[in-house]
Amino acid sequence: MSKRLTLILGGARSGKSTHALRLVALHAGPVLFVATAEAGDAEMASHIAAHKAGRPASWRTIEAPLRVGEAIRENVGDAGVVLLDCLTLLTSNALLALPQPLTSDSVEAVLRAEIESLLAAYGDGMADWIIVSNEVGWGLVPSSVLGRLYRDALGRANQLVAQMADEVILLVAGLPMTLKLD
Repeated sequence: MSKRLTLILGGARSGKSTHALRLVALHAGPVLFVATAEAGDAEMASHIAAHKAGRPASWRTIEAPLRVGEAIRENVGDAGVVLLDCLTLLTSNALLALPQPLTSDSVEAVLRAEIESLLAAYGDGMADWIIVSNEVGWGLVPSSVLGRLYRDALGRANQLVAQMADEVILLVAGLPMTLKLD
């Protein structure tokens, strides 16, 4: 059976990560968990700790807030599945690392490079991948330039990954809906 790329989308607290854990449980063999979150405050540290507690101790975990494709290449080893949680925070990390003021061109360039590196790492490897991301384009138009740049950048990143994905699943209220299945 050939490798598969699955993209799981949804809003905040829609059940994306829980569903991703269920999908990983269907795989035999080693798992590489790729965390893009950074604990910038106590609430985020608590959120990260809760996610860690929900993962089996046998999984290898790497923390890669940026240059995720490179980090996976260096650490994939014998993993049969790579779970990246999440593209949402990778996008935020990439934007916040850019010099100010941000422009749509600078944001587009840095994020496209991140996503292309990520997808190239998938293409060159043998493991199944599951990527988790938020769908943020359904809410109100953000009032700040940074908010609008972020929303647009994440939307484009999700589109790039979805184009390459074999399966795209949307989670709403904990319920998975298949949007694409190749």
